[in-house]
Amino acid sequence: MKKHIITYILSLATITAFAQQTMDHAHHMDMKKDTTHHQMKMSMSSQYSIDLPMNRDGSGTSWLPDESPMLSYMKHGKNGWMSMLHYNQFVRYNMQDVFKSGSRGGNHFDAPNMIMGMTQKRIGNGIFGINAMLSFDPFLVGNAGYPLLYQTGESYKGNKLVDRQHPHDLFAELAVSYAQHLGNNTDAFISVGYPGEPALGPPVFMHRLSGMSNPDAPLTHHYADATHITFGVTTLGFRYKDVKLEGSVFTGREPDEHRYDFDPAKFDSYAVRLSYNPSNQWALQVSNGWIHSPEDLEPQQNVDRFTASAIHTKMLNSDSYVATTLVYGQNHYSDNGKALPSILLESTLQLTKTAIYGRYEYVRKDAEELDLHAMFPANPNFDINALTIGTNRIISTFKNTDLRVGLQGSLYASPSALKGLYGSVPLAFQFYLRISPAMLKMGGGKAKMKKMDMGGMEM
Repeated sequence: MKKHIITYILSLATITAFAQQTMDHAHHMDMKKDTTHHQMKMSMSSQYSIDLPMNRDGSGTSWLPDESPMLSYMKHGKNGWMSMLHYNQFVRYNMQDVFKSGSRGGNHFDAPNMIMGMTQKRIGNGIFGINAMLSFDPFLVGNAGYPLLYQTGESYKGNKLVDRQHPHDLFAELAVSYAQHLGNNTDAFISVGYPGEPALGPPVFMHRLSGMSNPDAPLTHHYADATHITFGVTTLGFRYKDVKLEGSVFTGREPDEHRYDFDPAKFDSYAVRLSYNPSNQWALQVSNGWIHSPEDLEPQQNVDRFTASAIHTKMLNSDSYVATTLVYGQNHYSDNGKALPSILLESTLQLTKTAIYGRYEYVRKDAEELDLHAMFPANPNFDINALTIGTNRIISTFKNTDLRVGLQGSLYASPSALKGLYGSVPLAFQFYLRISPAMLKMGGGKAKMKKMDMGGMEM
């Protein structure tokens, strides 16, 4: 594992240096061409609308606040193509249940990661876009995932993954899109992915500024945004001003344990989402998904998933921001009729060099979800609370790339019936290095725009 991680980090450094050289060359050429402000504005539009800024693009076709900064490298290429590269790489030691108050904890040295590239071109009054996202989790985390108390979802070697977060697939997104400008403040678009992300839930956790510093997936992941890797999805959307309505048909089954291949596309599930950005600092959405047979070990079970979220981002200055996300998610299960809710609240204060962040989660899981049906045959519900607080600091910036060192701790409040397994209040701790592009600035001199975060591009 350590050998794989070291090899990967060296490769990532090579990619970073190449991307920065490409960006520097592109910037030099742009200065020579004396690009006008209007041309720059048009080249930096959303992938789904020539009227909207790129900052609004979230994972899949979701929306972020317009004030969201971006962490990426950018290149303005020939013939009107504009490309960006974004990644987020952790190298960390993770210990769940530090004081061994229960029997469900574990520890792991791993490197959760994602890398995403996108390119787009203006065609008349439309935009053609291509997105590709990879995750090297299968190599650098392992097919069994990493320890995470009370986490559930997906399976490995015929068993449910419980108290572990599954790795993401090597191919996390391969998608194309076309958006057509229909008139003043009006667009329609189509997006096709294999894999891709349907119109269900908020931007996925790894592309939210409020959660980007946290290496762990939320415990609420499979209640809100777990459909971000779907092998077969088509989304149609219509926007008028700051309101967007979109619908998707997609494959309901979650990725299998073979993380390097392409799963069958079935297009047996549906989702609809309504998004509204009332100002530059807010992004709101409500969505519902009718998911057919998402779990491989429970093929007869269908899930209706409802989500609602609010994201707020405010730039404090060119180097600092505060970003907050509130998400409600609920799964309604067809086999037992249960409706299990979840709430997530996360926030990050990014100062010039230091970030301070936190995440609170409430989630209701039953004995079946936690694979405890033998111990609790009546299948009771358990209310779980978790609080995470962390910080990291930029220790070096080289070639527009930030190297951060960070640490975080998590406290889990166990339900009384599970204290014998987990302990009353188990504590988790981890420390890490994080490598990612720095905040992006565009232009020069007085025309320099605010630094921006690729907070919508998913891996």
